[in-house]
Amino acid sequence: MTLNAGTKLGPYEVVGGLGAGGMGEVYRATDTKLGRDVALKVLPEAFARDAQRMARFRREAQVLASLNHPNIATIYGLEESNGNCALAMELVEGPTLAEKIRVAQGPFSGLRLFRSKNRNAKSRA
Repeated sequence: MTLNAGTKLGPYEVVGGLGAGGMGEVYRATDTKLGRDVALKVLPEAFARDAQRMARFRREAQVLASLNHPNIATIYGLEESNGNCALAMELVEGPTLAEKIRVAQGPFSGLRLFRSKNRNAKSRA
């Protein structure tokens, strides 16, 4: 489901798209009650009509809401409005993981080192 700028889901007003994946689309939105930017993860229509996927989405929201860690986005709520289901969460600014992988060489050198040591260990086994 594609949401246009200005679309409202409960107190959230969509500003624009951020990305899409296998479990839905993510949008930048404004929380009109609290005046803050948020990320909205919206399920595709086909998933929203599937009871099992909706249960999984709700479990994901509950699990994420129970966590408190600096590397995990804070969950603000689960919004169901006009047949749409969205997970409202902290908007984390910065490059995507895909952008970091394309750009960065150094941070992933540990993975290359691991693969090299793994190959070396296998050859000695």
